[in-house]
Amino acid sequence: MRSPAVLLTLALLLEKPYFTSKEARDIGVHSAVLSHYVKTGRLKRIRRGVYQRVDYQNPCAFRWEDLVEVVYSVKGGVVCLISALAIYDLTEEIPRQHWIAIRHGTSVKATPGLKVVRYRDIQLGRTEVELEGTKIPIFDRERTIIDAFRLLSRETAIKALKAAIAKGGKNRIDFVKLQEYAKRLRFNISPYLMSITA
Repeated sequence: MRSPAVLLTLALLLEKPYFTSKEARDIGVHSAVLSHYVKTGRLKRIRRGVYQRVDYQNPCAFRWEDLVEVVYSVKGGVVCLISALAIYDLTEEIPRQHWIAIRHGTSVKATPGLKVVRYRDIQLGRTEVELEGTKIPIFDRERTIIDAFRLLSRETAIKALKAAIAKGGKNRIDFVKLQEYAKRLRFNISPYLMSITA
């Protein structure tokens, strides 16, 4: 594929804050082509497998730009706990670090701003959200709330549960899923649900 044709193919990805080599492969652009564009100064390699147009200017402040960079730098990482609560608007806490879940036995290089949490089950409740056109792996609201009770302070978890219950529409919490996760993760959520919904 010639350069202009490849750039035309990549046009939509080049408008995003970041894109991955997988996204490029999905539209027929090989990783070797991306490497060539990095060497010739047309693309910027942010991390392994994560790219950005060299002259990319975000028209608005991308609130989660550094989170996207961090999560893509951790192989198999999933946004969790305080970072997930912030994305779902279930906490007033501003994350000082980006909380990323990884599977037990996975090694990760320590970097500033990264808080690694090791999980036995990294698939339960795993989903994706789109932030400014970039999809990132994250635990769903229900898993995040159960994990907050298990791994964070009770105060943080209770506030998150109350905020989740108060939301309606497509952001409404799924109580069946919440209780199913609680059972699978061996946490008794019932007393908290009863006290909040009573």
